[in-house]
Parts: sequence; C-alpha cells; structure tokens
Amino acid sequence: MAGLAKTAFSALKGVLRELCPPLLWQGMRRAKLAIVPATQRFEGHPGHQDLEVYWDDEMAQLLETWGEGNVWNEIQLLLYEKRGRVLDIACGTGKTMSVLSRFSALEVHGFDISDFLVGKARERGIPPERLGVADATRLEYPDRGFDYSYSIGSFEHFTEEGLVRAIAESARVTAHAAFHMVPVSRSGTDEGWMKTYQSFFNNSVEWWTAKYRASFPQVTVLESAWSDGHSLGRWFVCTKGAH
Repeated sequence: MAGLAKTAFSALKGVLRELCPPLLWQGMRRAKLAIVPATQRFEGHPGHQDLEVYWDDEMAQLLETWGEGNVWNEIQLLLYEKRGRVLDIACGTGKTMSVLSRFSALEVHGFDISDFLVGKARERGIPPERLGVADATRLEYPDRGFDYSYSIGSFEHFTEEGLVRAIAESARVTAHAAFHMVPVSRSGTDEGWMKTYQSFFNNSVEWWTAKYRASFPQVTVLESAWSDGHSLGRWFVCTKGAH
C-alpha cells in the first residue's frame, strides 16, 4: 500500500509540473513547500540528512535563484567594508561567492560536501584554488584561517550532533565573526525535525541561539527578509572579539 501511495504521489507531482506555470512551480520549490504526504511532514528526532538532493540537477538550479531579493542582499550588507579572507560554508553552486565578487577587499573561499555542486561553482568561473569538497563537521582549514565565515540556509539540514560540530568548526576556522542564516519557526516554539522538500530543524530563536553560544562568546540575532510558510529567516551574527 505504501509503495502504491508513493507511486501515485510521484505521478501527481509530474502532473502538477506540467500544469503549473514554471514560475509557480519554481516558487513552490524555493519555499521548500513541494507537496509531500502529510505523514512525512514531521519525523521526530533526525536520523539522517537528505544528502542525495545535493547531487540533483534540480537542486542546483534552485540554488541559482534561492536568495534573490533577500539573503543575497543581506550578506552583502553584513560584509560591506569588511576586508580579508572569507569562508562560504556549504557554498553550493557558488552563486553567493559570485555575488560577493564585487568586493575586491574580500578573498572569498567556499566548500561543499557535494562534488557535483562544487563542479557547478567551477563552471561559473570561480577559481578552483578557492573551492573545495569537504564535510562541514570536519574541516582541514587551519585555526583562524579566515577573518569571516558565513552559511546561508544550510545548518538547519544537519543532524543535531552534526550541527554542534559544524558550528564549532566554524568558530575554530574564523578569526573575527561568522554570519549564519537559518529559518526559525513561525510559531516561536521548537517544532523539531520536519520534512517538506528537504528535512530540516524548525525551532525557536532561543534554541538556535543556545547552539551558537556554545562555540561563540557573543551572538546577535537579526531579522532576514527570507520566509516561507513554516519559517522566518534569522541571521545569527556570531563574534569572537573586536574586529
């Protein structure tokens, strides 16, 4: 029965793709609201990440437009007039790195767990020596190797254990400040691990703040213009000292 339901649901998505205008379908994907059976929306404690999606060409296309009009403007404001080496954590196709290339005082490097997505970043002209394939929970970059680091819409997809390690690694390789944008629950409560197009934590500002404060001495929360039906975007500005 479950197999038949899954087959029927896949067929329904195919019909919707044909009937919906392209921009509407893209909007559904961008908001992470691709239709899924109700039983898959909440799954309790996370057992694993949906890593396979990072080798999917549709995901690569989605990453090319995901931050338009919101987070890509915001990361430019956060890094405006900053100088030095910057690390893009989970850089995907390198679109954010490309957006930041206008700032000549920044030397932006990036990595992603997906060699497929990093290949897309190389194709767009980002120097290969500034790109790497790596696991955010186990980085080979040196301590304080970057003046600043950032992640955008990434850490919410980690398991809780992986999240703790990834934040600690961000703190280790960053000299001054890290800027992390994640969705927080619209309800203001800890809704836990949920799944729409992709599995992610949908928890409160307080839950996320505690995670960042375990590795950074000072954490400031700023609003983002990004939002979807479940969540509101928040930047966690994590500082280590005067900069």
